[in-house]
Amino acid sequence: MATKKSSSKKSSSRKGSSSGSDPKSKRTVRNKMQKTMHEYKHHELESGRSGKKVKNRKQAIAIGLSEARQAGAKIPKKAASKKSSSKKSSSKKRSSKSSSRKK
Repeated sequence: MATKKSSSKKSSSRKGSSSGSDPKSKRTVRNKMQKTMHEYKHHELESGRSGKKVKNRKQAIAIGLSEARQAGAKIPKKAASKKSSSKKSSSKKRSSKSSSRKK
């Protein structure tokens, strides 16, 4: 009897990185993010149209990723999240208002 050897070849494994697979894209993202976070830490980063200073770290990251996309980096957009809690909270507000009206 011939025994089969199971070959465990790994197909192109993807790492969960935020940039595209090519090195140029990763380099672009890294450089833009370094520049943006440096400006943020030194209170020099300004938002787009309004020109106000950025105070939120997450906003600074979003600006860096946006600049990298404009420079040609292949970055996937953030997945849309479901907002079911807003429906629940609005229905609670309505029920509390109606209960307070009853006397």
